[in-house]
Parts: sequence; structure tokens; C-alpha cells
Amino acid sequence: MTGRGTARDLLRVARDAFGFEALRPGQEEAMRAVLAGRDVLTVMPTGAGKSAVYQVPAMLLDGPVVVVSPLIALQRDQVDGLLEDVGGAVMLNSTLSAQAWRQARADLRGGRARFVFLAPEQLGREDVAAELAAAGPRLLVVDEAHCVSSWGHDFRPQYLRLGAARARLGNPPVIALTATASPQVRAEIVEHLRMDDPLVLVEGFDRPEIDLRVVRCTDAGTQRQGVLDAVAAQDGAVLVYVATRADAEEFAGLIPGADHYHAGRRRADRDDVQRRFLDGDLRVVVATSAFGMGIDKPDVRAVVHAAVPDSPDSYYQEVGRAGRDGSPAVATLFYRPEDLGLRTFFSAAVAKEEPLRRTAAAVRAHDGPVDPADLRRKLDVSATRLAGSVNLLAEVGALTEDDRGRLVVPDDAPAPARAAQAGVEVSQRQRTVERSRLEMVRSFCETTACRRQFLLGYFGETLADPCGNCDTCRAGTAQARSGGEEPFAVGSAVEHPEWGAGQVMHYEDDRVTVLFEQAGYRTLALDLVREQELLRDVGTGER
Repeated sequence: MTGRGTARDLLRVARDAFGFEALRPGQEEAMRAVLAGRDVLTVMPTGAGKSAVYQVPAMLLDGPVVVVSPLIALQRDQVDGLLEDVGGAVMLNSTLSAQAWRQARADLRGGRARFVFLAPEQLGREDVAAELAAAGPRLLVVDEAHCVSSWGHDFRPQYLRLGAARARLGNPPVIALTATASPQVRAEIVEHLRMDDPLVLVEGFDRPEIDLRVVRCTDAGTQRQGVLDAVAAQDGAVLVYVATRADAEEFAGLIPGADHYHAGRRRADRDDVQRRFLDGDLRVVVATSAFGMGIDKPDVRAVVHAAVPDSPDSYYQEVGRAGRDGSPAVATLFYRPEDLGLRTFFSAAVAKEEPLRRTAAAVRAHDGPVDPADLRRKLDVSATRLAGSVNLLAEVGALTEDDRGRLVVPDDAPAPARAAQAGVEVSQRQRTVERSRLEMVRSFCETTACRRQFLLGYFGETLADPCGNCDTCRAGTAQARSGGEEPFAVGSAVEHPEWGAGQVMHYEDDRVTVLFEQAGYRTLALDLVREQELLRDVGTGER
């Protein structure tokens, strides 16, 4: 599956086909790995050229490149850009007319489609997967790859099927791309996409042009007025993130010229809001987390959080939509501790044993592989509910997929009752990790240390000195730490007697934060770590 090409060839294609003057840090290393046929996981900030990692080497490969992208609008932007630059790009999605579908598939069969963009739901269709497999794809690209992870901020269950879909396509090399992924998310991406000894390339998460601020509020009225004042203080485009659909509609009604975006609006209305915002006809969008993925608007001057997000992952993904042109931008979070309770209420519930047992038993009782659609009708459950059960059962080895996407029971699968119990245990661990991430949001809001150092530490990156561009730095409370006080290096693998294996993420004053595989994020007092020998160094983690 390897292609022919040297660093000089890559630079020539980058210049001739895409107009690049030079390759950015990390791009060439990733591109050469792609040409060598390796799986690649690339974590790069938005605007750092992630798409070029596959687009440039694709021009040196014979055969189509399949690109899984979660949003039709994002697919359309990519296709339009490629048609202008190199031609040979098509989409396969639910908005196409029958004639457009026929033309796209004809282009694929005729070798005229070098790039094929589609959503994971389309790749799950047997007819589409079969046609793509017949074309012999040279690469499978997974954009917004954090959606693969159940710990990810934009988790989509359909992404969990991509590992099986890769097998149906003939196991081409996988290129996974994302702008934000903590170590735990990166590990899940590698696992679920069945990546084999991948190159994991993590470029810096830092966005130094964004001024990070947290405003602590004593009551809802003060919080609401603070949001309105923060929006009014900005002349450019502003994104306001809220916790609920009702909040989105309320704030949009209070902000002159604003509109709201959430999953409850008609698709046509959502598309209209997005189009007007990107075109500059709409200055302020008030949205739930449903808005933003794939939005590449360079001149957003401010991101305002009217309430706490559900995790630092979500927060950093959302504030990262500001200042993409490299000019100064402001990110302000209005924090009320009571809002954490609302986020906890909305967090995922622990799965129930009975639906898991019924699902496992139904597949086991079926004479041969069962199509998920047939199983859903038999169990009389929604597609979302069935997907949740199937994902947990697959996690514990009770179910798997064949090469046509049908569900089967492995020979060594546990009995339905035991599988259900194991699935509940996995669900409990997932909720534990989810809530630990919410506690990290609390810590971020309440820290007096440099906020940027805190955030980068969460993602496993070290910033030696306070940034100077956050509210705590300006207040004079952020101070550089001495590395000599750290008993374990950031990134090192450790073990706790109760919480098991973990990775050291961040130091702050007299505390250390560790990401445990089973228990999520935990912050420990360094004095207790030393006195009670709570952590044992077991090697070096991913760096």
C-alpha cells in the first residue's frame, strides 16, 4: 500500500497543486509516514494544515482516498476546495439527489474521483462500502477523529463502527486527524480504528493569541449581565456557548442582531445561521455545543461561555474557534459553582443490565449474523438506544461485527447475563471519568495559577513559564514552578494502589494531577504522595 515519493516530491506537490510555499512543522513527517503505508494519528491546532497531511501524499498514490467527515457542511467545504485545486473530489451523503448519487458513483468507478467524502453513517451502508472496496482505496482518512472516543467531547457512536468499516475496505492505512485530544482520547482513537503501530504526532496545543479569562459570579442575574456586557464590548464576530436550548433562545433574544443554533431547530434554519455567520452577515451566534465543529471562520474575536462546559476538552475545542487568523482574541467563561450540578445532572446515566442482557440474548438466539436494523425492530428500541447497548457489549467482547457490518457473537463471548454485568461496569467507569473531567473544569475555573499552563497540562503538554495572557497572570497570582519539586516527570507512567495505572499530567503548587485509566483525572497532594508513597513510577508514558 506504499506510494513512491520523497520529501522533494511532497514539497513539489504541495507547491504546484496547493500553493504552499513550505511545509509546516510536523507535516512532512506525517506525510512521509503516509507514503510509507503507516497508520498516522495527527493532533494539530486548527489552521496548522491537518488536511494537507493526507491531501498532498494522495497526489502521489494510485487510487481513491476515502475521507470520513462528520458534517455535510464540512464535506462540502473540503470538496469545493479540492475541486478548485486538484479536481476529482465527490461527496456521498443524504442531501444528494438520485442523479448526483449516480454521477458520484460513476466518477468513483471510472477513476475520476481521487477523494471521496462521506459521513460514518454512509460508510456503514453495505452497498456504499462494497462499492468503495471495489475501487481499492489507498487511504482511509478520519477527520474530527476525537468523535471516535467515548471520552471525547463530540462523541458519535457511529464512529465506533469505523474499525470494522476499515476491514470491509480492505484495511487501507488510516489517517486520523483532530485538533484536540487528551492522552486518553488518543489511546481510544488508536484502539477503535484498529491502528497498527501508528505514528502519533502531537503538535503544540497552545493558542497564545487567545486571552483566557474566568469571571466568578455569585448569582444568575450577575452571570447573565456579564455575558451581555462581554458580547457588547466586542466589535467583531462572537460565539456564545450555553448549556441548554432554552438558554440559547433566551440569550439570542437579549443580544441585538444575534441568532441561536441548537439541534432542536430545523436543519434549514441551522444551515441558514451557519451560512450567515460564515459570510459575515451575522455577528453573534448563541449556541449549544452542537455548533462549531468544522466551522472555519478566521475572524472570530471572542468566545463567551455563559456557563461551564462539560469538560476541558469541550472548552478548549470551543475557545479554539477564536482568533484563527492569528490576531488577538478573548475567551471569557462566566462561572457559577452551581452550574456544575446542572452539568452533572446532564451527564450520561449508567446503563441498565436488562436492556444489555436482552440485546446480547437476541443476537445469540439469532440464526447467524443479524442486521442492526432487524435487531432494532425486534427489540422495539430506538437506533440511539440500540447503539449504546451494542457499543458496551462490543467493549466487553459479547458482540462483534462481520465484514458486512452485521452483529455476531464471538466464540469466547460471555453469556448474556455476565455480558450485561460487565457492560454496566464499563458504563460506571465511563461516568466516573466523565465526572472527573467536570471536576477538572472546576479546578480550571478556581485556579490562581496560570490558566494556560493548567489547560496545556491537562492535554499532557508543559509550558515552562506563565503565559502572561490570562487573567491570573495579569492579577499576579500565577508563578512559575520549580521542576526540582516534581517527584515524577510530566508524561511518566505511574501506578496508584487503588486507582491503578495512570499518567502524570500536570503540577500546580503543592498538587499533582494524574489521568488514571479507570478512575479518570485525580488531583493529589504532593505531601501525601510522598509520605504514603501513593504513586509508583512504572515507566514513561506517551509524550
